[in-house]
Amino acid sequence: MRCAVLAAAVLTLAPAPLSAADPTETVPAPPYVDHTRWTQWDGSKSLRVYPTWAGRRASGLGATQPGDEAWSEVLSLAPDADTPGMRAQFMCHWYFAEAGAPGKTSWNLEPWRPVVDDNQMVRARCNPGGAEEPF
Repeated sequence: MRCAVLAAAVLTLAPAPLSAADPTETVPAPPYVDHTRWTQWDGSKSLRVYPTWAGRRASGLGATQPGDEAWSEVLSLAPDADTPGMRAQFMCHWYFAEAGAPGKTSWNLEPWRPVVDDNQMVRARCNPGGAEEPF
């Protein structure tokens, strides 16, 4: 069921059909995160995560191991981001952001967003409980 939901999300978020991954293509080496920055948006805290080129190339559906490495990088830069909801938002962005919004400057994570299941997270386009930041 989880795979079906994630696959449906890819098709919904992708601007064009995605090609099959090349099994001979190697995953780019870290670092996957250039920097992070806490900011305020609409009166609430938001952590902006700025992926590197390697992070954008390594991310995508099924890229869990590099995603875990990237999340470790986020936590080394912003230790107070270590909450279940923030990790879930990050992994959702890791799996889908480059398909749904390629080249988006930052992946924005908010500690005030509710912890939801994977299905709800995908339906909310990685932003459960409120509007996505407009940038």
